[in-house]
Amino acid sequence: METIHLMYPLDQSINPESVSLAIGFFDGVHRGHQAVIKEAVSLAEELGVTPAVMTFDPHPREVLGKDSIRRYLTPLSEKLAQFARLGVKKAFVVRFDQNLSALSKEEFVAQFLLPLGAKGVVTGFNFSFGRAAEGKARDLVELGKGHFKTKIIDPIRQNGVAVSSTCLRQALAEGDMHTAWQILGRPYSLAGTVIRGDQRGRLMGYPTANLDLEMPYLVPRSGVYLVKASVDGAESYGLMNIGVRPTFSDPASRERLEVHLLERSGNFYDKQIRVCFYHFLREERKFRNMDALVEQIERDRQEADQWLRSLVE
Repeated sequence: METIHLMYPLDQSINPESVSLAIGFFDGVHRGHQAVIKEAVSLAEELGVTPAVMTFDPHPREVLGKDSIRRYLTPLSEKLAQFARLGVKKAFVVRFDQNLSALSKEEFVAQFLLPLGAKGVVTGFNFSFGRAAEGKARDLVELGKGHFKTKIIDPIRQNGVAVSSTCLRQALAEGDMHTAWQILGRPYSLAGTVIRGDQRGRLMGYPTANLDLEMPYLVPRSGVYLVKASVDGAESYGLMNIGVRPTFSDPASRERLEVHLLERSGNFYDKQIRVCFYHFLREERKFRNMDALVEQIERDRQEADQWLRSLVE
């Protein structure tokens, strides 16, 4: 997939290629987003043009002072990888700034969409654009007449509620991995590099890989999870602890992400690990001593085994 970074005003030397364009921020690339992107890919085939996505960086709500968003469900590189998996061939990453936000809805179409060769435009039902969000998805139908075909995708509903990035963030804040999986259509995941820890897990007989997140992922609620980890192309179920390890009373308390692989062992320092979250096991808590913690970890393993067996019964 070709990735093109843009900002307003557009470089006049751009050589446009006719595209069917899915437009949105798409944080999470959840089932609602997937429906928009898949429709753009389908429309591209119908029109005989290239399937493309337009996304923005940073988050428009952050630039406009409506939210302080520092952590993402899908940081940019992760989001681009999801686009490619959905069949997108070209991704426009637009720098969102005050200049871009000042465009009227008509100017956004005339000065951005048309110069990029848009022949089809697909958005979600709640898409807004232009100065003060004056443009709504339905406005694209009229503004695109004679230029591009517009399709607006209705909300994807789950238990009567529209699937959204907000719902997904709430599920992760609660450790509700089942709901997160339903919203995404896949397990929530994050990736990091294994760094050296203090070896306490190894001393207890449960060596852990300590993850350093190199991208600004949204981290789920603190606690212990059943996960599936991928390293060097091989997968293993594991137990992951997110938290400050209160049993050890570290003088420099900070959030750590540690995963104990149930089916693999070895030295994973400096390797990339992707972790997919399957099930929340319990809250993080302080134990009276190390022996009590070891006993609880063994119970965690047994509960994880039971949960996995239930999947195949």
